Amino acid sequence: MPDVLDASPYDALLLLSFGGPEGPDDVVPFLENVTRGRGIPKERLKEVGQHYFLFGGVSPINDQNRALLDALRKDFAEHGLDLPVYWGNRNWAPYLTDTLREMAGDGRRRILVLATSAYASYSGCRQYRENLADALAALESEGLELPKIDKLRHYFNHPGFVEPMVDGVVRSLAELPEEVRDGAHIAFCTHSIPTSAADTSGPVEEHGDGGAYVRQHLDVAQVIADAVRERTGVDHPWQLVYQSRSGAPHIPWLEPDICDHLEERQGAGVPAVVMAPIGFVSDHMEVLYDLDTEATAKAEELGLPVRRSATVGADPRFAAAVRDLILERAGDERGQEVAPCALGALGASHNLCPVGCCPARAPRPAAAGADTP
Repeated sequence: MPDVLDASPYDALLLLSFGGPEGPDDVVPFLENVTRGRGIPKERLKEVGQHYFLFGGVSPINDQNRALLDALRKDFAEHGLDLPVYWGNRNWAPYLTDTLREMAGDGRRRILVLATSAYASYSGCRQYRENLADALAALESEGLELPKIDKLRHYFNHPGFVEPMVDGVVRSLAELPEEVRDGAHIAFCTHSIPTSAADTSGPVEEHGDGGAYVRQHLDVAQVIADAVRERTGVDHPWQLVYQSRSGAPHIPWLEPDICDHLEERQGAGVPAVVMAPIGFVSDHMEVLYDLDTEATAKAEELGLPVRRSATVGADPRFAAAVRDLILERAGDERGQEVAPCALGALGASHNLCPVGCCPARAPRPAAAGADTP
């Protein structure tokens, strides 16, 4: 039997994700959840939902989270970590509030949260913390005893997150025709966000042009590019590019867009491109549609060979990284000296989101931070 690993004071892990529809009838209600409060008419939501209808109205994200849950539970059992794992979503079943209610009913009092977003930003961190605060407020209104919640640090540069992506880029390069392989460009892809949100991402001292969001992605891209060079013997040129822009066209968002980038690279004589979605934990809808469908169609139109490398998903190394992050945070909470594991130049991220980190346009209560009420 494996030695028992100590996760105390924590008694549960919550996998917190975005959620997605699981059938055609779910698409519009799901999008209503995502856009609640923005006054978007149902007809417009039906138009937006066409991306989902192309795939039978099913987002792959829920099944991918189920696979990650299985991987985490398997890893924990094999390594003697006695920590139950729950799952809740922001925008679709199983809903976060329902899951927290279940956890409270099960007697869970110290909960660690793993969000399926690796980088600092409002939508990737602060908004999840706001959702946690809303869920806790709902439980308090029901008279339930509230658990204390902490969020695992950003894991963008943990080896267990980075190394599977290195493997994916190397495999994608190997899949290209031999005559274009060595000249291939790597487009490291992530979700575009408004430049104002990027500039204020991370702690206040990291605010500025692109903020922590851009710096973290650039650091990971450099680590991966260096590792690919060591593995292949070829120094492939690369650039950080963006995808999945939404919102009003007059609001500046991070650029260049992946489709514009493919056109520019083809015009510059680049013989092939590997699209590496480093900003995403799994192959959810924005990867399937924006890269595998839209960007791939653009590349075919240009006559440009492309491959899309895999996201981390339920890779056992990622499950092991989560275990490592749990033990790191638990040891820190017990007052032990811990050595956080991180690659690249930025070092390990903060455990506790400080005041002013990834602020919202309109202040709202947020859990698991220094500014938690």
